[in-house]
Amino acid sequence: MKSDLEAQLRAVSLRVTRPRLAVLAALREHPHVDTETVIALVREDHPTVSHQAVYDVLRALTDAGLVRRIQPAGATACYESRVGDNHHHVVCRSCGAIADVDCAVGQVPCLTASDDHGYVIDEAEVVYWGTCPDCAAERTPQ
Repeated sequence: MKSDLEAQLRAVSLRVTRPRLAVLAALREHPHVDTETVIALVREDHPTVSHQAVYDVLRALTDAGLVRRIQPAGATACYESRVGDNHHHVVCRSCGAIADVDCAVGQVPCLTASDDHGYVIDEAEVVYWGTCPDCAAERTPQ
């Protein structure tokens, strides 16, 4: 796995560093986590990594396209390593859990702008909102 992460960094002309490898590994294992969670995960193996170093790594990885920053309305920004496809997310209104949803199939009129105003559209962002199974089970009387 480490050599795969190193290859990802080299492919976008980023130096291979322990903090970058640690952040990529954390996001691969724990998608949709906020910055504080990334810091905690990285510090499990690298306790001396600073907050600023993780912030800088997240910015560099996002700018390079290796990481995607998502921020559903009213939620804290989260990061994921699944990039390069046009997938969407489902968000629990109760606990804030986030899961990936592959692109819609079939007739998808909302993914084609009714008026693109001259823009060259290359992505549509869709967020599905609802209640996750755990929260729904808590609300259901036994």
